[in-house]
Amino acid sequence: MDAQKKKTVIGVKKSITLLKKNLEKIEKNEYCIDIIQQNLAAVGLLKSVNLQLLESHLNCCVRRAIKSKNEKLLNEMMQELLMVMKTAQNK
Repeated sequence: MDAQKKKTVIGVKKSITLLKKNLEKIEKNEYCIDIIQQNLAAVGLLKSVNLQLLESHLNCCVRRAIKSKNEKLLNEMMQELLMVMKTAQNK
């Protein structure tokens, strides 16, 4: 596994761990602000993971599409990227 993929996997695993702990805190009726802060930490981790995935996609998949000179594929990928970026801005 390359370093970028390993970093992404670690980020997702950390997010899962945080969310599991938060679920336990909610079930135990722990202090709401503590739970919110941990949720924000998980969201931050997931945002970071998304940026890592986007960078990997650009460096691998999009680069391959450009080299292939397949206009249809490249246009589809550009539309996908725009959709993802629009979705990310609305969050």
